[in-house]
Amino acid sequence: MAGEVSKAIPAKELWEGGRSPFSMSYGKMMMWLFLISDALTFGAFIVSLGWFRYTYPSWPVSDQVFFHFPFVSGHVPLGYVAFMTFILIISSVTMVLAVEAGHRNDKAGVVRWMVATIIGGFIFLGSQFWEWSTFIAGTDGLIETWGDNATITSNPYGPPQYAQFFYCVTGFHGFHVFSGVVINIVICVNAIGGTYARRGHYEMVEKVGLYWHFVDLVWVFVFTFYYLL
Repeated sequence: MAGEVSKAIPAKELWEGGRSPFSMSYGKMMMWLFLISDALTFGAFIVSLGWFRYTYPSWPVSDQVFFHFPFVSGHVPLGYVAFMTFILIISSVTMVLAVEAGHRNDKAGVVRWMVATIIGGFIFLGSQFWEWSTFIAGTDGLIETWGDNATITSNPYGPPQYAQFFYCVTGFHGFHVFSGVVINIVICVNAIGGTYARRGHYEMVEKVGLYWHFVDLVWVFVFTFYYLL
């Protein structure tokens, strides 16, 4: 068997090194390894969430908790969460377009679509801040205040783990979105300055694109397992 392999691939090519076994750069490979490790962390959160949902039959129904929508009276079950999901998916599309423009060495296209992605990220972060504020307010949407400090005087959501998972999972994901926005801004500034045009490639845009798509995919799982099920 070893003889057959050596006939198919010259020994010099097998052992001399300098060739990526996956036909990708070192930086892109390390990004994939980071995303795999990060996926395991989010996976642990989701598995734990499933366990507590099974343990507590009185787990709240999310469409009876997340029914607020800015400037809209009445109940809109999961309406704003759906809006946040839509924004993040659209930002993933604009990132795809930025990567595609980079493959064509289209500097203007990269900058244009990167800016659109950054705007989408800011909208999502602002929406998450508003959602956190509404969740803290309770089911009636009104924050009780003593003086100038907002306080939580009771738990209207049943099992305390429901709120704990909300802050832990959405907060951890929100930190990833914030990090992605910061990185996107840095990459966009470099693109405007012509850094990647001088290099002759836009691989950095592709690498940050992998991270952004991962953040988008994770939110789809969070939306499904925390809000919908």
